[in-house]
Amino acid sequence: MEDHKQFKHFSKLSPLIDSFGRVHTSLRLSVTDRCNIRCTYCMPESNPVFFPKDQLLTFEEMARVCTLLVERCGIRDIRITGGEPLVRKDLAKFIQLISVIPHLQDLSLTTNGILLTENAHALSRAGLKRLNISLDTLSEDVFQRITRRAGLDRTLRGIETAISAGFDSIKLNALAIRGITEFEVCDLVQYASENGLLIRFIEYMPLDADQNWRRNNVLDGDELLSILGKKFGSIEPIPREDPAQPAEAFLVGEHRVGIIRSVTHPFCNQCNRLRITADGAIRNCLFAKDETYFKSQLREGISDDDLIKIIQSCVSAKAKSHGINHASFQPPDRPMYAIGG
Repeated sequence: MEDHKQFKHFSKLSPLIDSFGRVHTSLRLSVTDRCNIRCTYCMPESNPVFFPKDQLLTFEEMARVCTLLVERCGIRDIRITGGEPLVRKDLAKFIQLISVIPHLQDLSLTTNGILLTENAHALSRAGLKRLNISLDTLSEDVFQRITRRAGLDRTLRGIETAISAGFDSIKLNALAIRGITEFEVCDLVQYASENGLLIRFIEYMPLDADQNWRRNNVLDGDELLSILGKKFGSIEPIPREDPAQPAEAFLVGEHRVGIIRSVTHPFCNQCNRLRITADGAIRNCLFAKDETYFKSQLREGISDDDLIKIIQSCVSAKAKSHGINHASFQPPDRPMYAIGG
């Protein structure tokens, strides 16, 4: 649990603490629900329903909320998500707007990488510190099977451009899906190591629009380690630097690998994350059944103090866990692309 004294430099601090004592210091901010691919684990193949553009928070509205959360509520890191965040026009200008918020310690972005060739250098110059890039496969055929679009070559070129852009950190994220991932796990680790990147495998979660997820689709962390150990040799766990960090780190032979066991070993007890959707709702959990809209109040001129109360109320209602492993579990009404990763 984080020591509240770490926030002493904030004036009028209103830390975001839920009923289980978890202090929320990390924000996932979705800037769009639109995407340029149609991954099976996230979106429907055709006719996805997107928010009308006038229903999205403006960059100025997002900047106000981000500033308030950092300066008044103790948020210390912000990750920009989507949809695919790079499909939103002028994103680098927004990055520049929030990168200068006093006391913000980290600013990152999650992307499928397809548009990085055109945007990586501008994002770096704007103040973006870190990138998480989705890379589930090194095969164009498998890429098209997963994404239902062409584009692996653009993703790989985007990764190359990002490496040259000078970010503090670039991580690759691969979904661990039975019948797909196990055939390329070792190749992906080798690719990451050759390019000086860290790869993390994420257990497949029930967030797809078609609701086809089944527990037996999950390629779990133990199986991943078994596959890697047979190829690369010894497996040594690396202690977590931060207890709220979702990934377990391992040294597998000479390769550093992360595994996020969202399903088999949930890390809910240490969760410090809050989510804001592109259309102006606060979610206290990726799998929450309820969310709190604040966009209308924001546009009607709500005060900072009253906005903080709305956010605090949402956080305080956070459940103890996401409940995936409970018999009564139901996936959220919104699919992943409408929530924000």
